[in-house]
Order: sequence, then C-alpha cells, then structure tokens
Amino acid sequence: MASKPSIPQGTRDFSPAEVSKRQYIIQTIKTNFEKFGFQPIETPSFENSDTLMGKYGEEGDRLIFKILNSGNFFFNKNKIELPESIESLQVNSAETIDLSQRIELNKFTGRISEKALRYDLTVPFARYVVQHQNEIEFPFKRYQIQPVWRADRPQRGRYREFYQCDADVVGSKSLWQEVELVQLYDTVFTSLGLEGVTIKINNRKILSGIAEVIGASDKLIDFTVALDKLDKIGEDGVKKEMIEKGISETALVKVQPLFSFSGTFADKINQLSELLASSEEGMKGVEELKFICDNVAVLGLSTAILDLDVTLARGLNYYTGAIFEVGAPKTVSMGSIGGGGRYDDLTGIFGLKNMSGVGISFGLDRIYLVLEELQLFPETVAATSKAIFINYGDKEALYASKAIQKLRQENIKVELYPDNVKVGKQFQYADKRLIPFAVIAGDQEIASNSYALKNLVTGEQVSVDFEGLKKALLG
Repeated sequence: MASKPSIPQGTRDFSPAEVSKRQYIIQTIKTNFEKFGFQPIETPSFENSDTLMGKYGEEGDRLIFKILNSGNFFFNKNKIELPESIESLQVNSAETIDLSQRIELNKFTGRISEKALRYDLTVPFARYVVQHQNEIEFPFKRYQIQPVWRADRPQRGRYREFYQCDADVVGSKSLWQEVELVQLYDTVFTSLGLEGVTIKINNRKILSGIAEVIGASDKLIDFTVALDKLDKIGEDGVKKEMIEKGISETALVKVQPLFSFSGTFADKINQLSELLASSEEGMKGVEELKFICDNVAVLGLSTAILDLDVTLARGLNYYTGAIFEVGAPKTVSMGSIGGGGRYDDLTGIFGLKNMSGVGISFGLDRIYLVLEELQLFPETVAATSKAIFINYGDKEALYASKAIQKLRQENIKVELYPDNVKVGKQFQYADKRLIPFAVIAGDQEIASNSYALKNLVTGEQVSVDFEGLKKALLG
C-alpha cells in the first residue's frame, strides 16, 4: 500500500493565494531595499560546516541542520568507526552530556558531516565579503532574500524552514547607517500598511558596561542570553537562570534597576548614564544610542515608534554595537517581526580584520501572519486571473486568443478555458478560482467584432469592443 504523503515537521506547502501574498511582502521589502541603495546577492543554501559552527553561540550551534556526507559510514568500517565513548550517547540529549563527550561527538560529527544548511544570511554574507573583497566597492550595501533552516521546535510563527530578508552595510563605522536602518524599517512597514510597530533599540556596549558594573564581565554571554528571555520567562525566570550560570545574588541586586526602566527615551538615557557612570565601555554605548535617537527624532518616522529597551540583548555572539528588534502592533500577539544590529568584526572570523558592519532582517512569515490577522493585504493581491474567456470551440477560441494576446501585452492577467465543455462547468471553474469576470465570444460577438463581458460577482453583462474590454479589466 502506498504511504500517505507528508512533509517534514516545521515546513509548509503554500497555495497560489499564499504565494501571491508572500510575493507582495517580498516585493515591497525589495523595492524599499533598492530605494535605500542596497544591491542584491545570493549565496548557496548550504555552507561548509566550519563556516557556520561556532558563530552563533552554543544554543545556535545546536540548531544548525548538518548534512550527512555521501557514503555508508555506519556499516563500512574502512570508512569510519563510531568512537566507543559515544556508542550509547543520545544526540538529542546534547544539553546534558559532559565536555569530553561533547568533544568526541563534535569530532565524530565532523567526520561524517562536512556541510550544513545555512542558519542565517549574515554569516554567509561575511564569508562572501571576505571571499570577494577584491571585487567589492566599500562600503558595500547588500540585500538578500533567501530561505534559512533551523532545527528549532516548531510553533506559531516559528518554522524550521523560513525566509529571511536582510539588508547589511559593511565597510563603514558611521552611525548614520543605523539612523538609515531605523528609517528603512519605518518605510517598509508603512508601505505594507502596518502602522504602530515598535522598533526597540539597545547597544551591546551598554550590556557589557552593565556586566562590568555588577562584576560579571566574565559572564557576559550568560548574562545577555538570560536577559534576552525576559519577555518569555519573566523577571524571576531571568534571575533564576543568571544564578544557575554563576552570577551572584549581589550582582542581581545591582542589576535590579534594569527591570524597572521607564519614561521617555531621554529619561532612560539619563538613568543609564547614572548606572554606567563608572564604565567607559557602557558610556560609549550610551553616546551611540543618543546619536541615533536624536537624529531619528529630528528626521521623524512615518508610523513606527522608536523605543529604548535596556533588556534587549539578542543572544547572538557577533553584535558589538546597536541592537534592533521590531515588535508588531500591540493589538497582535506575535513575537518579533524583525531584528539586527552592529557587528564590528564579523569578517575577522574569516581573516578580514576591522571590517565593521550593521544590518537588519525582516521576518517574512511573521509579517505575513500579522498582515493576515489585521486584514491588511490589498484586494489586488491575488493569484487568480482577472478574466476567463469561455471556450465555445476552435474558431471562437482563436478569436478569444487574439484578444488574450493583446490584453497580456497590457499586463492584464487573463486566460482561456482550454476545453470546449458545457458552459456551466466553465463558469463553475471561474467561480471556484475567484475569477471576477468572464468574457463570452460566440458567433454574434465575432460577427460584430465585440465581446460580452460578464461580472461574475454582480451578474451584470455588457457588450464592449476591445478598447472597452481593456478599460474594464484595467479598472
């Protein structure tokens, strides 16, 4: 018996209507990327494992999909043998294995898997910049819209295969880039009709400064990873995780003001200045934030709100300056719909030092869910044809096809029903496809060089010449 067809968990099929809506979002983002001077590139769907591993922190590394090398490793002992120390090891329990076992597991994985699906577009972009540095004019502004893969636990708005829409600039340390990226977020979401998004901003220098002030500089990564979970596990959960990672109770008392920061942007900057007065690194972060926010305030935003969120950490290791995260309007229950930040030396991991960059990403799938929930997709976004020509036979089909050819040259989506079957069946097909018009061309219409145009929503039918037909379908 044939097996029931299925797809892997965390992946999806998309209907014509869904693809049309996704393309509408992508086209809107792409148009604005190019309006801001970004150029498109593409990179392979999989990279060498050593390009990706170690770039996202321990939690990120565990979510990378590895590709098994060709070959029968488990049964051909001339190829490879399973180390005794991990023969009984359950890979899914990687969180609980000790360091020696992890090293053995990583060695073994490296021998059977040399490639991995890309986890994001930023690290492959860094690799691209280093590999093509002699062909690139710096500063280099690139955008990239491609799928990525993460071995995450699927849930609403989170999938194992999804598209990222990234814009990055490398080769400039100017904070005007951050100002422009805030404007880019605002422009894209305004173009999509999604008003009232919150662009949250913080700075990794501020987080480093806080860790320094509370005496936990050696625990910076643990501190930021825990802090980044505040909206998910709450204040008590964050404190519990910090204690488990070895951050002292005394340090937590000093960090308490973080959980109650409030007021205007200027108020928060002043509170930060007091908290970080003894940290040179922290005060640099405060000055950078002030520059970005002061200039955005002067230039203004159309519909977005810029907010300083001192608990925003984003767990990725490579951010060194500004950090961004975009929240959907408060009327929608959804995680972040965009994020990014400044990385001063990401290309250094591939041998190209002192190449500062900053970038942002749009979460296509979550943006789709938000637009759908708020009913913000324009009615014109549809995968269907504007009109279907009814087929009465070969002579009539040829007459119809001549009109179809001209209408398509005007970028009007029209089609001919391919078979000469009962007219009722053809109308039924148009109805199921949500095609709004039917064009009837029989002997009478051919004789008078006209067309009968029927509105399938209202039932109204009129006789028109070709120009009248074109005008009606363009309207």
